[in-house]
Amino acid sequence: MRIGLIVNPVAGLGGRVGLKGSDGADIQQRAVELGAIPCATDRAIETLKYLLPLKTDLAILTYPGSMGEIAARRAGFLPFVLGQILFDHTTAEDTKRAVKELMNKDLSLLLFTGGDGTARDIYAAGGSEIPTLGIPAGVKIHSAVYAIHPRAAGELAMAYLREETELNLAEVMDIDEEEFRKGRVSPKLYGFLKVPYLQRFVQGAKAASPQLSSSALKGIADDLFVRMSPGTIYIFGPGSSTYVIAKHLGMEKNLLGVDAYLDGRVIASDANESALLELLFNYPTAEIIVTPIGGQGCIFGRGNQQISPAVIRKVGETRFRIVSTPEKLQALKGQPLWVDTGDYTLDKMLCGYYPIITGYKEYVMYKVTS
Repeated sequence: MRIGLIVNPVAGLGGRVGLKGSDGADIQQRAVELGAIPCATDRAIETLKYLLPLKTDLAILTYPGSMGEIAARRAGFLPFVLGQILFDHTTAEDTKRAVKELMNKDLSLLLFTGGDGTARDIYAAGGSEIPTLGIPAGVKIHSAVYAIHPRAAGELAMAYLREETELNLAEVMDIDEEEFRKGRVSPKLYGFLKVPYLQRFVQGAKAASPQLSSSALKGIADDLFVRMSPGTIYIFGPGSSTYVIAKHLGMEKNLLGVDAYLDGRVIASDANESALLELLFNYPTAEIIVTPIGGQGCIFGRGNQQISPAVIRKVGETRFRIVSTPEKLQALKGQPLWVDTGDYTLDKMLCGYYPIITGYKEYVMYKVTS
């Protein structure tokens, strides 16, 4: 069997540093200057290790260096390396060229690591002609072509190679990052890829939240208000729900950013990981308020990477509250909420059943998985 592997080495760079994306050389450079650490290669390695039981029957074809070769070798494989790249700089054109070359190699499956931009490049280069599966590493992932985390990608790829699952058509979605940074979200459907499917392993396409119930969100705000303690930092994650809730509490909120409040006043606006850790050093008592991503159910690891494993551990693994309108939970059709922080140990610690605040003194016990 032959597997293709493409890694976008800059995927996710803008996450923890609060840049809301990683598209474009200027943003990537700014992310590095802010201390961003690449994660795409490590996430590819995590997936590939699940395929080691097939090592003697599996050939991995990839591009040089950071586009896949490093990940394959570190995972324990001896890959066949195609093409050429500039080692310290890759582009969308490199991804497209790699796809076109790999398409002629009789692949059983193409694995790729990245975010929505990478999925677009795969599709644009003709990737819809072959079975594909995304390993998530991006900041915002609206597309349904990705597993919920690298471990799930490994298990799903293994199941497909063993003919234990079939292919589904999955949406390739993306947004304009410049508009996104201005608070305007306009996702666009670009096409479909053929993806192995087992419901528990794949994330759905990001869906617009159902019509927000002002009364439900005001009820959630009232419930939070009576529970808030003086001197405690409250870190609000991004999203339309948390935006409206903060407004009901009389606090200014960035729609797509992470904000921190002390006694009703903003003390950190659109904060990145570094700013949050500095804040928590000075104010050790804190709570995190997050809402699930509509249509997906992720609470940590998509669009809010600023609330990193280090931040969560500093606050305390149990000191967070999940808020959601009943309609948003109903739209998940019983699927659990989930986390993908990039820290396997923490993800496991965060699993369990939690009371989701859905109104004033109204709660739903809901499962969180990893």
